[in-house]
Amino acid sequence: MGKTLLILGVGAQGSTVAKRMDEEPGVEKIICADFDEKAVASIVGELTKAVGAKVDASDKGSIIAAARGADLIVNGLPLRWHGNVLDAALEVGADYQDFAATDALAEDWIDSIRVLYDVYGPKFAAAGHTAVIGTGSAPGLICAATRRAVRELDSCDTIYNIVYEGVEAKRFLPFWWSPVTALSDMSEEAYAVVDGELVRTPAFGLPIQREYGYMGTGPVTLGEHCHDEPVHYWFNRDAWFKGAKNIWFKYGGAGFEFAKPLYRAGLLSKTPERIGDVSVAPFDVVLAHVPPAPKYHDEIKEILDEGLVSDTGCMVVEASGKKDGRDVLVTVHVMAPGLEDSFKLSGLTAEMYLTGQGGALFTKMFVTDMFTQRGLISSDMLTDEQVDYYFEEAAKLGITLEISVK
Repeated sequence: MGKTLLILGVGAQGSTVAKRMDEEPGVEKIICADFDEKAVASIVGELTKAVGAKVDASDKGSIIAAARGADLIVNGLPLRWHGNVLDAALEVGADYQDFAATDALAEDWIDSIRVLYDVYGPKFAAAGHTAVIGTGSAPGLICAATRRAVRELDSCDTIYNIVYEGVEAKRFLPFWWSPVTALSDMSEEAYAVVDGELVRTPAFGLPIQREYGYMGTGPVTLGEHCHDEPVHYWFNRDAWFKGAKNIWFKYGGAGFEFAKPLYRAGLLSKTPERIGDVSVAPFDVVLAHVPPAPKYHDEIKEILDEGLVSDTGCMVVEASGKKDGRDVLVTVHVMAPGLEDSFKLSGLTAEMYLTGQGGALFTKMFVTDMFTQRGLISSDMLTDEQVDYYFEEAAKLGITLEISVK
């Protein structure tokens, strides 16, 4: 008998996972659940194994009711609801997967991640189940690529995770994923590991330049951006990253350049200000004027028909350290379809293709019983065998690695 999956949240990521799993022989039933009934009806209408459910994620009982009988809950909801979903998974005896580490379990995000590892980890282990967090493209795919990179080293000194998103439409569309998530990440100080210590770094600060031949002409500038990877690698640096002492996440592209002057002007502040007779948070005003990311076939096609300014991007891992006593730099390029090719292949944007498909590969690992770990792990804690399986399956989707060792 095949497995039953609950896809909780059928936005860009959840709907892509649902589509991939509809093709899997090891999946018998997919429960597509969201508060947005239109989104549920839309995705259920495209699938053969799916049923729909309306779920209010603020009500843990609502999640539990939808999850009864599920073998795995794939959580594509906003971070604030993750505690309810984790508890629901434990209540119904299901495995768990999400796309990013929640900040809702403690006042400080780092403490919230500690709760995931130290509190929920033992709970899932005691229940005989597996929870895997951070399983999109970044975090997720890039974490598996980083593990593949450090395999070439005896010891690791520095890791760079580099993401450049250069897809730009002719219409005003600064983000191809959740604008509230994008702007929230960009409004915060980032995290990095320097000399073995986790430190805060200035948003958009500490720029570096890189130039890759497939990105067009000239170097691109990348800066600090608040992301999961340095935090997880810091927690796991000795066990999984060969003692890495310096860890950076660098980000750039059209959305980055759009948000940078807003940040400098204080317009990404979430603190309400008095302007005339109105009290309003600048962040909320900006967010109200940013269009949502496209997710439906017809709207993506309309954007492509209007034409693109650019269709570039990159995901790169650089890991430097020692191998056989010599200094070595390992560079891993993740090669994947751009926007136009992603749409031709699957009717998805490049963001949906890479993040959703990247997440679906982790879901497939659940379906094919590749996860032998019990408890909670992040996507940077895969075994070498699991990393190899992941990229063997990714290659079938046109997502490949180019590895250079110098």
